[in-house]
Amino acid sequence: MFETKEFVVQSIDGDYANLLRIDIEDGAITPVARFLLPMETDEGSRLRYENFEYNII
Repeated sequence: MFETKEFVVQSIDGDYANLLRIDIEDGAITPVARFLLPMETDEGSRLRYENFEYNII
């Protein structure tokens, strides 16, 4: 079973989005290539990472 993680998009910088993990108290910011995210992802979007895939929640 894979771990589910939740993020909010803090900022978008070119081909990368900076994601803040929000499902744990001391979440870190992680840069992720935009091609891995849903097309409609924008700053402030909430995302769930599950089964090697990001989805907007």
